[in-house]
Amino acid sequence: MDFAAARKAMVDSQIRVNDVTDRGLQAALLAVPRERFVPADRAFSAYAEIEPEIAGGRRLMTPRDISKLLMALAPKTGERALGIAAPYAAAVLARMGLQATAQEADAAVFEILAPVLAEEGVASAVAPFTAPEGEGYDVIVSEAAVPGRPEAWLDALKTGGRLAVVERTGPTGKGVLYVRGEQGVSRRELFDAAPPVLNELAPAPVFAL
Repeated sequence: MDFAAARKAMVDSQIRVNDVTDRGLQAALLAVPRERFVPADRAFSAYAEIEPEIAGGRRLMTPRDISKLLMALAPKTGERALGIAAPYAAAVLARMGLQATAQEADAAVFEILAPVLAEEGVASAVAPFTAPEGEGYDVIVSEAAVPGRPEAWLDALKTGGRLAVVERTGPTGKGVLYVRGEQGVSRRELFDAAPPVLNELAPAPVFAL
């Protein structure tokens, strides 16, 4: 399979046509080898309009959804970025000149992705998704959905920091952008999306008699 051609087709048919106009972001998406963010026997699926599995149920977000989240963040060279359950997004941000860290709760994900993350200059951290690794981030992004406002993630932002994530409680969720200001946090809805919700953040089921 010609993966370079697949990347170009992805950007042309899934990214540009969905109003992702940032040329720096487009260039990063053309450069990062998305096929290496899944096991080798599933590399062919990396550029389809699906959410291919990495390991243990963890999946990549569709190219369309993650590119729209990343553009909403308006990332800038030199900023600090954290990808929570977002290794591919972290690599794209690193290509754009940010200091990026990828956080996973399951070390098995890094057993697959460690080589490509090292090559892309992305630091890695294993920690529960309920507790972001570090603080003072300019941007945080997730390739999985959350069931509501992720307060701990917002607390890890510096003033002026941005969080892009999909919030989902039903069949369809909303991509949203949070911005931390001096007086509080603003929220803006972006687009409809339905990636899987992170199991660690899903509310416990409630049983009634």
